[in-house]
Amino acid sequence: MRRFAGFALLSCCIACPSLQARAQHSPKPLANDDVIKMVHQKLPESVIVSAIHATPGHFDTSPNELIRLHNAGVTEGELNAMMAASGGPAAPGTPASTADMPSVALPPQSKSHMPKVQLLQGAAYQDLPLEKTQLAETKTKPNSMASLAADSAVTQTLQTEVNVAAMSAATHMNSGFGGATMEQAGSVLSGVMSHRKPSVTYVWGVPNPSSATIVQTVSPVFVVDISRVIGANLDDYQPLIVKLTPAQNVCRIVGATEGKQDATSSPADWQVYSHFLEEPVMVKNQKLNPGQFRLSTVSQLPAGEYAVVLRPTSKSKKFSGADVVRAQGDGLMFDAVWTFHISDDAE
Repeated sequence: MRRFAGFALLSCCIACPSLQARAQHSPKPLANDDVIKMVHQKLPESVIVSAIHATPGHFDTSPNELIRLHNAGVTEGELNAMMAASGGPAAPGTPASTADMPSVALPPQSKSHMPKVQLLQGAAYQDLPLEKTQLAETKTKPNSMASLAADSAVTQTLQTEVNVAAMSAATHMNSGFGGATMEQAGSVLSGVMSHRKPSVTYVWGVPNPSSATIVQTVSPVFVVDISRVIGANLDDYQPLIVKLTPAQNVCRIVGATEGKQDATSSPADWQVYSHFLEEPVMVKNQKLNPGQFRLSTVSQLPAGEYAVVLRPTSKSKKFSGADVVRAQGDGLMFDAVWTFHISDDAE
Protein backbone atom coordinates (compact mmCIF):
# COMPACT_ATOMS: atom_id res chain seq x y z
CA MET A 1 0.00 0.00 0.00
CA ARG A 2 2.78 2.41 0.90
CA ARG A 3 4.54 1.65 -2.35
CA PHE A 4 1.30 2.34 -4.30
CA ALA A 5 0.63 5.58 -2.40
CA GLY A 6 4.16 6.76 -3.06
CA PHE A 7 3.80 5.99 -6.76
CA ALA A 8 0.51 7.95 -6.90
CA LEU A 9 2.10 10.91 -5.13
CA LEU A 10 5.07 10.87 -7.51
CA SER A 11 2.72 10.71 -10.52
CA CYS A 12 0.77 13.67 -9.20
CA CYS A 13 3.95 15.68 -8.71
CA ILE A 14 5.03 14.93 -12.26
CA ALA A 15 1.59 15.75 -13.72
CA CYS A 16 1.08 19.02 -11.86
CA PRO A 17 3.82 20.99 -13.66
CA SER A 18 2.38 19.72 -16.96
CA LEU A 19 -1.09 20.94 -16.01
CA GLN A 20 0.33 24.30 -14.94
CA ALA A 21 2.15 24.64 -18.26
CA ARG A 22 -1.06 23.89 -20.14
CA ALA A 23 -2.94 26.49 -18.09
CA GLN A 24 -0.26 29.07 -18.80
CA HIS A 25 -0.51 28.37 -22.54
CA SER A 26 -4.32 28.29 -22.77
CA PRO A 27 -5.53 30.64 -25.51
CA LYS A 28 -6.39 34.15 -24.43
CA PRO A 29 -10.08 34.96 -25.02
CA LEU A 30 -10.67 36.97 -28.18
CA ALA A 31 -11.91 40.53 -27.72
CA ASN A 32 -13.28 43.18 -30.06
CA ASP A 33 -9.84 44.67 -30.75
CA ASP A 34 -8.49 41.25 -31.72
CA VAL A 35 -11.13 40.96 -34.44
CA ILE A 36 -10.32 44.49 -35.67
CA LYS A 37 -6.62 43.56 -35.85
CA MET A 38 -7.42 40.51 -37.98
CA VAL A 39 -9.59 42.64 -40.29
CA HIS A 40 -6.84 45.26 -40.68
CA GLN A 41 -4.39 42.46 -41.53
CA LYS A 42 -6.79 41.58 -44.38
CA LEU A 43 -7.44 38.02 -43.21
CA PRO A 44 -10.30 36.37 -45.15
CA GLU A 45 -13.72 36.65 -43.53
CA SER A 46 -14.01 32.85 -43.40
CA VAL A 47 -10.77 32.63 -41.39
CA ILE A 48 -11.88 35.32 -38.93
CA VAL A 49 -15.30 33.71 -38.43
CA SER A 50 -13.64 30.31 -37.87
CA ALA A 51 -11.30 31.87 -35.28
CA ILE A 52 -14.28 33.42 -33.47
CA HIS A 53 -16.07 30.07 -33.37
CA ALA A 54 -12.96 28.06 -32.36
CA THR A 55 -11.50 30.37 -29.71
CA PRO A 56 -13.04 31.43 -26.39
CA GLY A 57 -14.23 35.01 -26.71
CA HIS A 58 -15.20 37.91 -24.51
CA PHE A 59 -16.96 40.32 -26.88
CA ASP A 60 -18.67 43.62 -26.17
CA THR A 61 -21.75 43.72 -28.44
CA SER A 62 -23.31 46.92 -27.10
CA PRO A 63 -24.74 49.27 -29.77
CA ASN A 64 -21.80 51.70 -29.56
CA GLU A 65 -19.28 48.88 -29.91
CA LEU A 66 -21.15 47.39 -32.86
CA ILE A 67 -21.02 50.76 -34.59
CA ARG A 68 -17.28 51.03 -33.85
CA LEU A 69 -16.67 47.54 -35.20
CA HIS A 70 -18.66 48.26 -38.36
CA ASN A 71 -16.73 51.50 -38.96
CA ALA A 72 -13.49 49.53 -38.52
CA GLY A 73 -14.45 47.28 -41.44
CA VAL A 74 -15.79 44.24 -39.55
CA THR A 75 -18.24 42.48 -41.86
CA GLU A 76 -21.80 41.47 -41.11
CA GLY A 77 -20.77 37.80 -40.97
CA GLU A 78 -18.02 38.57 -38.48
CA LEU A 79 -20.33 40.73 -36.36
CA ASN A 80 -22.96 38.02 -36.26
CA ALA A 81 -20.34 35.42 -35.30
CA MET A 82 -19.27 37.66 -32.41
CA MET A 83 -22.87 38.16 -31.31
CA ALA A 84 -23.54 34.43 -31.48
CA ALA A 85 -20.41 33.74 -29.42
CA SER A 86 -21.55 36.22 -26.78
CA GLY A 87 -25.09 34.87 -26.64
CA GLY A 88 -26.57 37.51 -28.98
CA PRO A 89 -28.80 37.02 -32.04
CA ALA A 90 -28.07 34.05 -34.27
CA ALA A 91 -25.59 34.36 -37.12
CA PRO A 92 -26.65 34.14 -40.77
CA GLY A 93 -27.23 30.55 -41.78
CA THR A 94 -28.32 29.43 -38.31
CA PRO A 95 -31.45 27.29 -38.71
CA ALA A 96 -34.52 28.95 -37.28
CA SER A 97 -35.95 27.34 -34.17
CA THR A 98 -39.68 26.82 -33.98
CA ALA A 99 -39.80 28.92 -30.79
CA ASP A 100 -38.38 31.89 -32.67
CA MET A 101 -40.59 31.60 -35.75
CA PRO A 102 -43.87 33.44 -36.29
CA SER A 103 -46.97 31.38 -35.57
CA VAL A 104 -47.99 31.40 -39.23
CA ALA A 105 -46.99 29.10 -42.05
CA LEU A 106 -43.99 30.17 -44.09
CA PRO A 107 -44.70 31.14 -47.71
CA PRO A 108 -43.61 28.56 -50.32
CA GLN A 109 -40.27 29.16 -51.99
CA SER A 110 -40.49 31.42 -55.01
CA LYS A 111 -40.80 29.98 -58.52
CA SER A 112 -39.63 33.26 -60.05
CA HIS A 113 -36.04 33.92 -61.11
CA MET A 114 -36.26 37.36 -59.51
CA PRO A 115 -35.44 37.88 -55.81
CA LYS A 116 -38.51 38.29 -53.64
CA VAL A 117 -39.25 39.93 -50.28
CA GLN A 118 -42.44 39.54 -48.25
CA LEU A 119 -43.47 41.45 -45.12
CA LEU A 120 -45.20 39.56 -42.32
CA GLN A 121 -48.51 41.33 -41.69
CA GLY A 122 -50.51 39.71 -38.90
CA ALA A 123 -51.14 36.14 -40.04
CA ALA A 124 -50.29 36.73 -43.72
CA TYR A 125 -47.45 37.86 -45.95
CA GLN A 126 -47.46 40.97 -48.14
CA ASP A 127 -45.30 41.12 -51.26
CA LEU A 128 -43.02 44.17 -51.37
CA PRO A 129 -42.45 45.67 -54.83
CA LEU A 130 -39.00 45.03 -56.23
CA GLU A 131 -37.26 48.27 -57.20
CA LYS A 132 -33.90 49.05 -58.79
CA THR A 133 -31.37 51.45 -57.39
CA GLN A 134 -30.19 54.07 -59.87
CA LEU A 135 -26.49 54.79 -60.28
CA ALA A 136 -25.03 58.30 -60.35
CA GLU A 137 -21.51 59.72 -60.31
CA THR A 138 -20.11 62.69 -58.43
CA LYS A 139 -16.82 64.23 -57.35
CA THR A 140 -18.04 64.50 -53.75
CA LYS A 141 -16.11 62.17 -51.46
CA PRO A 142 -18.25 59.46 -49.82
CA ASN A 143 -17.64 60.74 -46.29
CA SER A 144 -21.26 61.02 -45.18
CA MET A 145 -24.72 60.30 -46.49
CA ALA A 146 -25.77 63.88 -45.75
CA SER A 147 -23.10 65.37 -48.03
CA LEU A 148 -24.09 63.05 -50.86
CA ALA A 149 -27.78 63.87 -50.39
CA ALA A 150 -26.95 67.58 -50.74
CA ASP A 151 -24.98 67.07 -53.98
CA SER A 152 -26.87 68.57 -56.91
CA ALA A 153 -25.05 66.34 -59.43
CA VAL A 154 -26.43 63.27 -57.71
CA THR A 155 -30.00 64.51 -57.39
CA GLN A 156 -30.05 65.88 -60.95
CA THR A 157 -28.96 62.52 -62.34
CA LEU A 158 -31.41 60.54 -60.26
CA GLN A 159 -34.25 62.94 -61.13
CA THR A 160 -33.52 62.39 -64.82
CA GLU A 161 -33.63 58.64 -64.29
CA VAL A 162 -37.00 58.97 -62.54
CA ASN A 163 -38.41 60.62 -65.66
CA VAL A 164 -36.96 57.95 -67.96
CA ALA A 165 -38.24 55.18 -65.69
CA ALA A 166 -41.71 56.70 -65.74
CA MET A 167 -41.82 56.53 -69.54
CA SER A 168 -40.87 52.84 -69.56
CA ALA A 169 -42.70 51.71 -66.42
CA ALA A 170 -44.72 49.10 -68.29
CA THR A 171 -41.61 47.12 -69.27
CA HIS A 172 -39.19 48.23 -66.57
CA MET A 173 -39.43 45.17 -64.29
CA ASN A 174 -39.51 42.56 -67.08
CA SER A 175 -36.42 43.65 -68.97
CA GLY A 176 -33.72 42.84 -66.45
CA PHE A 177 -34.38 46.35 -65.10
CA GLY A 178 -33.23 47.86 -68.41
CA GLY A 179 -30.19 50.00 -69.16
CA ALA A 180 -31.73 53.04 -70.85
CA THR A 181 -31.60 55.12 -67.71
CA MET A 182 -27.83 54.79 -67.53
CA GLU A 183 -27.46 56.14 -71.07
CA GLN A 184 -29.58 59.15 -70.12
CA ALA A 185 -27.59 59.62 -66.95
CA GLY A 186 -24.37 59.66 -68.92
CA SER A 187 -25.55 62.57 -71.06
CA VAL A 188 -26.41 64.57 -67.94
CA LEU A 189 -23.12 63.82 -66.24
CA SER A 190 -21.10 64.81 -69.30
CA GLY A 191 -22.25 68.38 -68.77
CA VAL A 192 -22.16 68.43 -64.99
CA MET A 193 -18.73 66.83 -64.66
CA SER A 194 -16.57 68.45 -67.31
CA HIS A 195 -13.36 67.99 -65.29
CA ARG A 196 -13.37 64.38 -64.20
CA LYS A 197 -10.70 62.80 -62.05
CA PRO A 198 -9.44 59.20 -62.29
CA SER A 199 -11.42 58.37 -59.12
CA VAL A 200 -15.11 59.21 -58.80
CA THR A 201 -17.83 58.44 -56.29
CA TYR A 202 -20.58 56.11 -57.43
CA VAL A 203 -23.86 56.74 -55.63
CA TRP A 204 -26.79 54.32 -55.43
CA GLY A 205 -30.17 55.97 -55.00
CA VAL A 206 -33.81 55.00 -55.26
CA PRO A 207 -36.34 57.29 -56.98
CA ASN A 208 -39.02 59.28 -55.15
CA PRO A 209 -38.73 60.99 -51.76
CA SER A 210 -40.64 58.29 -49.85
CA SER A 211 -41.72 54.68 -50.13
CA ALA A 212 -45.25 53.64 -51.07
CA THR A 213 -45.03 50.77 -48.56
CA ILE A 214 -46.09 52.03 -45.11
CA VAL A 215 -45.25 49.75 -42.19
CA GLN A 216 -47.17 50.13 -38.95
CA THR A 217 -44.79 48.16 -36.74
CA VAL A 218 -41.39 49.22 -35.38
CA SER A 219 -40.22 45.59 -35.44
CA PRO A 220 -40.93 44.35 -38.98
CA VAL A 221 -40.29 40.76 -40.04
CA PHE A 222 -39.50 39.77 -43.63
CA VAL A 223 -39.04 36.57 -45.61
CA VAL A 224 -36.43 36.97 -48.36
CA ASP A 225 -36.21 34.46 -51.22
CA ILE A 226 -33.27 34.43 -53.65
CA SER A 227 -33.37 30.69 -54.31
CA ARG A 228 -33.89 30.88 -58.08
CA VAL A 229 -31.87 33.95 -59.11
CA ILE A 230 -29.76 33.19 -62.19
CA GLY A 231 -26.12 34.21 -62.58
CA ALA A 232 -25.20 34.64 -58.90
CA ASN A 233 -23.91 32.32 -56.19
CA LEU A 234 -26.59 32.31 -53.49
CA ASP A 235 -24.04 31.59 -50.76
CA ASP A 236 -22.34 34.89 -51.59
CA TYR A 237 -25.29 36.99 -50.39
CA GLN A 238 -27.41 37.70 -47.35
CA PRO A 239 -30.32 40.12 -46.82
CA LEU A 240 -29.82 43.25 -44.72
CA ILE A 241 -31.83 46.34 -43.80
CA VAL A 242 -30.36 49.80 -44.42
CA LYS A 243 -31.61 53.25 -43.50
CA LEU A 244 -32.17 55.53 -46.50
CA THR A 245 -31.22 59.22 -46.64
CA PRO A 246 -33.75 61.54 -48.34
CA ALA A 247 -32.13 63.84 -50.92
CA GLN A 248 -33.69 67.23 -51.76
CA ASN A 249 -37.22 65.78 -52.06
CA VAL A 250 -36.11 63.92 -55.20
CA CYS A 251 -34.82 60.52 -54.14
CA ARG A 252 -33.32 58.53 -51.28
CA ILE A 253 -29.62 57.65 -51.09
CA VAL A 254 -28.91 53.97 -50.41
CA GLY A 255 -25.10 54.01 -50.37
CA ALA A 256 -21.92 55.01 -52.19
CA THR A 257 -18.34 54.02 -52.87
CA GLU A 258 -15.29 55.37 -54.64
CA GLY A 259 -14.08 53.67 -57.79
CA LYS A 260 -12.14 54.16 -60.98
CA GLN A 261 -13.76 56.36 -63.56
CA ASP A 262 -14.37 53.39 -65.88
CA ALA A 263 -15.44 50.95 -63.15
CA THR A 264 -18.90 50.44 -64.67
CA SER A 265 -17.40 49.12 -67.91
CA SER A 266 -14.49 47.16 -66.44
CA PRO A 267 -14.20 43.37 -66.20
CA ALA A 268 -15.14 41.43 -63.08
CA ASP A 269 -12.64 43.04 -60.72
CA TRP A 270 -14.60 45.87 -59.07
CA GLN A 271 -14.75 45.45 -55.29
CA VAL A 272 -17.88 47.56 -54.92
CA TYR A 273 -18.56 46.58 -51.32
CA SER A 274 -15.03 46.77 -49.89
CA HIS A 275 -15.47 50.43 -48.86
CA PHE A 276 -19.21 50.90 -49.30
CA LEU A 277 -20.81 53.70 -47.28
CA GLU A 278 -24.31 52.88 -46.03
CA GLU A 279 -26.31 52.90 -42.79
CA PRO A 280 -27.02 49.26 -41.88
CA VAL A 281 -29.56 48.28 -39.26
CA MET A 282 -28.61 45.47 -36.87
CA VAL A 283 -30.68 42.46 -37.86
CA LYS A 284 -31.31 38.86 -36.97
CA ASN A 285 -30.81 36.81 -40.11
CA GLN A 286 -32.00 33.18 -40.11
CA LYS A 287 -31.62 30.76 -42.99
CA LEU A 288 -34.84 28.80 -43.48
CA ASN A 289 -34.01 26.91 -46.67
CA PRO A 290 -31.33 27.26 -49.35
CA GLY A 291 -31.75 30.82 -50.59
CA GLN A 292 -34.62 31.62 -48.19
CA PHE A 293 -34.17 33.80 -45.09
CA ARG A 294 -36.17 35.25 -42.23
CA LEU A 295 -35.04 38.80 -41.51
CA SER A 296 -35.98 40.72 -38.37
CA THR A 297 -34.61 43.74 -36.52
CA VAL A 298 -32.62 43.48 -33.29
CA SER A 299 -34.17 46.66 -31.90
CA GLN A 300 -37.16 48.86 -32.75
CA LEU A 301 -36.81 51.10 -35.81
CA PRO A 302 -37.40 54.86 -35.50
CA ALA A 303 -39.78 56.45 -38.00
CA GLY A 304 -38.17 56.96 -41.41
CA GLU A 305 -37.19 55.43 -44.73
CA TYR A 306 -35.59 51.98 -44.94
CA ALA A 307 -34.91 49.23 -47.45
CA VAL A 308 -34.23 45.52 -47.54
CA VAL A 309 -31.13 44.93 -49.68
CA LEU A 310 -28.91 41.99 -50.66
CA ARG A 311 -25.26 42.32 -49.72
CA PRO A 312 -22.16 40.12 -50.17
CA THR A 313 -21.17 38.04 -47.16
CA SER A 314 -17.56 39.03 -47.93
CA LYS A 315 -16.40 42.60 -48.41
CA SER A 316 -13.81 41.38 -50.93
CA LYS A 317 -16.31 39.99 -53.44
CA LYS A 318 -15.59 41.17 -56.97
CA PHE A 319 -18.18 42.49 -59.43
CA SER A 320 -18.40 43.17 -63.11
CA GLY A 321 -19.17 46.84 -63.72
CA ALA A 322 -21.35 45.88 -66.69
CA ASP A 323 -23.40 43.53 -64.48
CA VAL A 324 -23.98 46.34 -61.97
CA VAL A 325 -25.13 48.78 -64.66
CA ARG A 326 -27.35 46.23 -66.41
CA ALA A 327 -28.64 44.72 -63.15
CA GLN A 328 -27.91 41.15 -64.15
CA GLY A 329 -26.40 38.33 -62.10
CA ASP A 330 -24.43 39.84 -59.21
CA GLY A 331 -25.51 43.29 -60.35
CA LEU A 332 -29.18 42.30 -59.99
CA MET A 333 -28.54 41.16 -56.43
CA PHE A 334 -26.68 44.35 -55.47
CA ASP A 335 -29.07 46.74 -57.25
CA ALA A 336 -32.30 45.15 -55.99
CA VAL A 337 -34.04 47.07 -53.22
CA TRP A 338 -37.35 46.81 -51.37
CA THR A 339 -38.18 50.10 -49.67
CA PHE A 340 -40.55 50.71 -46.76
CA HIS A 341 -41.50 53.58 -44.49
CA ILE A 342 -41.89 53.24 -40.72
CA SER A 343 -44.72 55.62 -39.89
CA ASP A 344 -44.67 58.08 -36.96
CA ASP A 345 -47.49 56.19 -35.23
CA ALA A 346 -46.03 52.70 -35.76
CA GLU A 347 -46.14 50.42 -32.72
